[in-house]
Amino acid sequence: MIELSKAEFEVLDAVWLDYPATASQVIERLSDDKEWHEKTIKTLLSRLVKKGALSFEKQGRLYNYTPCIAREEYTLKESQSFVERFFNGRIAPLVSGFAKSEQLSQNDIDELKKVINDWEKQQK
Repeated sequence: MIELSKAEFEVLDAVWLDYPATASQVIERLSDDKEWHEKTIKTLLSRLVKKGALSFEKQGRLYNYTPCIAREEYTLKESQSFVERFFNGRIAPLVSGFAKSEQLSQNDIDELKKVINDWEKQQK
């Protein structure tokens, strides 16, 4: 799995919004939330290419960046890694912790029930 820093993930997330994307487009997407210098973002784009998270195609003076991994695939692997490291691979203690701290909304609970019900139907 590709290991990304928080900043690298944020840049990759900006590319996932709509790609291929030029460095200028990524800079524009991040400018509302971040006060990063444009050179910082270009450095992060280069790191993501070196790590294999992005590919690029040069068109004249522009580089068009495209993700090499789907957002859903990356977040699933990160989620699995997180649960494995902090909860010994068990999801129940994670959900229980949120429930005990009252951080689960009714919508969250309804979604979890639906996921469990759908999973149980598939097991039959």
